[in-house]
Amino acid sequence: MNSAKDILGFNDKWFMLIGIPVVALLINAMIFTEQLVKDPSLFLGRCFTVGIIYTAVYWIIYRQVLIFSRKRFPLSKHYGYRLVVQIAVVLAIFFVLKAILDPILHPIAGEYIGDLDIHNVSMTIGSLTVTFLVLGVYETAGFYFQLQKSMLEKERLIKENMQSQLESLKNQVNPHFFFNSLNTLAYLIPEDSIKAENFVQKLSKAYRYILEIREQELMPLEEELNFLDSFACLLKERFGESLNIKIDVRPEFMQMKIVPLSLQMLFENAIKHNVISSNKPLTIEVKAEDSGQLVVTNNLQPKNQVMNSTKVGLENIKNRYRLISDREIEVIASQDYYIVVLPLIKNEDPHH
Repeated sequence: MNSAKDILGFNDKWFMLIGIPVVALLINAMIFTEQLVKDPSLFLGRCFTVGIIYTAVYWIIYRQVLIFSRKRFPLSKHYGYRLVVQIAVVLAIFFVLKAILDPILHPIAGEYIGDLDIHNVSMTIGSLTVTFLVLGVYETAGFYFQLQKSMLEKERLIKENMQSQLESLKNQVNPHFFFNSLNTLAYLIPEDSIKAENFVQKLSKAYRYILEIREQELMPLEEELNFLDSFACLLKERFGESLNIKIDVRPEFMQMKIVPLSLQMLFENAIKHNVISSNKPLTIEVKAEDSGQLVVTNNLQPKNQVMNSTKVGLENIKNRYRLISDREIEVIASQDYYIVVLPLIKNEDPHH
């Protein structure tokens, strides 16, 4: 069951504790100004006391009406209808309570400030005015806090959706890596069984790293480069001197972060799409620039036919960067080179 705070949108305890005496004092001071000036002590002792009783009864009952109407018509599409019903109910309750309370409370104050009947119209107008002002405060506060709640809920849903998308993208990486590794192993088995056996052992170590970082959105560049070094050994098992790998990253960049396994996937893409032979060696270079970017370059020598693609690779990296950072990767293709620029993310970056 929702609490009053949840329904109203805020905790109105202090609003009531301060509002009831203040409203009672202001209404009575406006209506009975002459009596307040003549005898303040009697005014406060009698008229103000009666005013607090009136205000407290009206306030508490109207508050319950407000809570009931919001529970009965909680949806925003009922807002106009709820207000109309609420106003009608408040007016009806006002005159019913007035008919009940006036005979009881008027005699208490009447002997000190005269015949209250002569003030009846001004008391009614003043009381209704303040009533709707207070209800307006409740409605405004409720609307504001409901708006804040809706915005937070929207942000939560967006975040959950982004997290779900990110998990889906991350889950693509393991099969992608395994699929390409099996392709490599398929090439090695008929050519060299010893190389194939070594490949399986190194593949096991590399895959262990993938399993260990599967929950991470970003990884330090140093750890990714360590993994890349192991992964490069797997590639060397197949391509030997036909594949050259150059890494140039200064120590100050090592603790900056990138999307996990992005370098490995870029290496796989380069190998998948380019000819690699002793006559046409493929060179992949990784270099960190002072601008805070990691540049991955390979010479471009495209195959005439490319094996069936899993459609993951580069798009996966792009999408994961979009979900965790406001910085996107850049792709530059020239006649001779294919370049991918990965943003390096600092630890204090607010977008991750």
